[in-house]
This record gives sequence, structure tokens and C-alpha cells, in this order.
Amino acid sequence: MSGVAVRRARGFQAALVMAPLFVFIYLPVAVLVLFSFHAGQVPVPPFEGPSLEWYGRVLANDRVTGSMWNSVLVGVLSSALATLLATLAAWGLARHRVPGRRLIEGLLMLPLAVSYLVIGVGLLVAFSALDVSKSLWAVGVGHVVLNLPLAFVVVYGQFDREQVRLEQAARDLGASELQVFLRVTVPLLRTAIVAAFLLSLTFSWDEFIVSFLLSGFDPTLPVVIWGMLRSGLNPQTNAVGTLVFTVSLVAAVLFELAVLRQAGKGHDAVRR
Repeated sequence: MSGVAVRRARGFQAALVMAPLFVFIYLPVAVLVLFSFHAGQVPVPPFEGPSLEWYGRVLANDRVTGSMWNSVLVGVLSSALATLLATLAAWGLARHRVPGRRLIEGLLMLPLAVSYLVIGVGLLVAFSALDVSKSLWAVGVGHVVLNLPLAFVVVYGQFDREQVRLEQAARDLGASELQVFLRVTVPLLRTAIVAAFLLSLTFSWDEFIVSFLLSGFDPTLPVVIWGMLRSGLNPQTNAVGTLVFTVSLVAAVLFELAVLRQAGKGHDAVRR
């Protein structure tokens, strides 16, 4: 059997194995999106539609749109702060001799192995002890705690020797450490920083547990969706879920494009 035939056979076998997995993962999402366009009152077969009625109701619902803007505000600000802190931490650990470096790296990435519920309850107890009220600001702090390790992993992995040479050249030309960081390091890491921000935004946008525990009278969108689900499924809930999924999908795709762009730059640097 020729090499081409072998590769085709292996590809066919891989497709047979992966097809049920993709169906299992994406079928619920497809049903959610389909029945968000359902014209009937209850999202059950047979499908009636398509109709945009439920999207109109969602966008006319002040509680839903208000919580949507709350999610955008918390997501953008917390992701920006988490990315900034992660970038500074990665730069400090990669470019300076820090005592206990391995321990610090482990502590920065430890939240990745901890349940969101544990983190949320811990923050709730801490805020209660400090007499900090539940609010969007509390949720934002919680999301910084959740997303900082993710952003750190993305940015930290992009420091390389080529950057060291360019930074040293800038110092030899008289640039201060701050100028080296802002004019050399940050531009070289721009793609990684954007990717870290987008990944953080994706997780913040649809995060529920910490938002539920720390939000007050200004809930985020996932908390409002949970409240809607308590009264049973309906096409309006499906419409909200589809909007959340769409935003998450767009952010995830942009993140992947940023990662691929960074990888392409790395290959170009190796060739040179």
C-alpha cells in the first residue's frame, strides 16, 4: 500500500473516532442555537420558525441588557488588569534573578488547579472579614484572581533568547530599564499579551460561580441566565445562551488567531 493510501486510511480512522466526540460536544450547542429561533412558547420539537421574536424580547429586557453590560465591564477591566499584572510578573521572573523563583512561579499558577468554588468561597469570606460589600468590583477582583494565572502562562512562555539580545542592545544604546520594557519587550510580546487578554475575557464573560457569590444587586449575565433557568426553559433563555456562546466563540477564535500569529513569528525567527 502506498504512503498516500496509508495516510488516507489513517485519516479515515481518525475521523471515525473523532466524529462521535464532536457530535457529543456540539450537539447540545446546535440544539440551543436552533431553538433560540423557535417560534413556539416551549423549546421542544417539532421546530417552528425561524423567528427572531425571542432575540427582540431579550434585547428589550432591561435586566438582561443591564447584566450584559455588567459582564462586558467586568470582563474588559478584569482581563486588562490580569494581563497587565501577568505581563509584569512574567517579565520580572524571566529577566531578573528573583529569590525563590520556582516557588513564585508555582504560586502564580496554583489557582489553575483550584476549584472556582473554593476560590469564590475564599474571596467571599475574605471580603466579609474586610467588610467589603458584594458588588461588581468584588466580582472584578475575583476574575482577576482567576484569570491572572492563565494570562501569566500565555505571556511567560513567549520570552526567548532573541528578545534578550534585543533588550541588551537597547541598554547598550543608553535606554533605561523602563524604556527597554515599553519600547522593546512589550512590542515583541504584543501578540502574546493580546492573546492573554482575549483568553481572560473569554473566561470572565461566561464565569458563573464567583460572579454568583460576589455580585450584589448588579449581577452579571450568567447570574441572570441562572435566574431565568429557575423558571424553566424557554426560547428566550436559548436566545440569551446563544448570545453568550457567540461572544465566547468570537473571543476564542481571536485568541487562536493571535496564538497562531505568535507561532508564525517564532518559526520566522528560527529560519532567520
